[in-house]
Amino acid sequence: MSADLTTRYLGLELSGPIMASAGPLTGTLDGLRALEDAGASAVVLPSLFEEDVIEEELHLADLLDDGEGFAEFASAPLSEAAADYVLEPERHVRLVERAKAALGIPVIASVNAAHPGSWERYATILVEAGADAIELNMYSVAADASESAADVESRKLDIVSAVRAAVTVPLTVKLSPFYTSVAHFAAAVVGRGADGLVLFNRFYAPDIDLDTLTVRPALTLSESDDLRLPLRWLGILRPQLPETSLAASSGVHTGADALKALLVGADVACTTSSVLRRGPGHVTTMLAEVRAWLDANDYESVRQLRGSMSAASVPDPAGFERAQYRAIVTTLGR
Repeated sequence: MSADLTTRYLGLELSGPIMASAGPLTGTLDGLRALEDAGASAVVLPSLFEEDVIEEELHLADLLDDGEGFAEFASAPLSEAAADYVLEPERHVRLVERAKAALGIPVIASVNAAHPGSWERYATILVEAGADAIELNMYSVAADASESAADVESRKLDIVSAVRAAVTVPLTVKLSPFYTSVAHFAAAVVGRGADGLVLFNRFYAPDIDLDTLTVRPALTLSESDDLRLPLRWLGILRPQLPETSLAASSGVHTGADALKALLVGADVACTTSSVLRRGPGHVTTMLAEVRAWLDANDYESVRQLRGSMSAASVPDPAGFERAQYRAIVTTLGR
């Protein structure tokens, strides 16, 4: 009998261990359907960014201001355009509603806000639209020299508490690796009510355009090597947070990558870059690779595999900490 690929994430029963994380393909109904057909067990919709909301609200205000100087504004095409203007939150609400109507797999909505009160407001709107869970995408750069590490963490923990109090659906938090103590902060996030953690958010560094002398965004898709950092922390956190759902993100491109994430303790492996490169159908290939390996190695299920090589399960848990660094440096020095 072939291995059972089902798993559980955020209390949701999933058909398999590979999810589609937020990206261009999860932003369209065609992309979402293709991912589900390929075997993705859940999807994370693109983040609702508060900056986009503010920018569009200002644009709409300008649109209305431009028309107020004309007596015929009420019947002008400009007025009709303003009336039909769909703001960013409404677009996300419509995507959630359409995704829920079209898909049979869980739909997770992502929020990335910038001000107190906004996180829980947008999360509530998306839950009311039908989202099965909320992912807090805490993508921010600690660039204020007057704000200490403790201040940064306290502010983010307050966000988790506020959203937890506002919604009843499962809540997961997408972390960055840039905390003084990742393990301590991860445990604190769970203590504030998060049901799961996603490791890790990728920070896209800017580039400089020498022709225009401007700072521009630069997209670099992940590679399998990028999985090494999440693997370390998944392995460390799994025994410390045994009841918390853990998702691997960044560097999941093959069935082998997904298997490694599961071995160290992930419940699911999330992918975006791989399907952007190879198309949604690559999820089917990855799942086939996972199943083939499980069958070849006499595993009955994904659940049997999960965490069997976490820091609590391997003979030398130091391999997740200093030992690997020392071994590599020593080898290079020979």
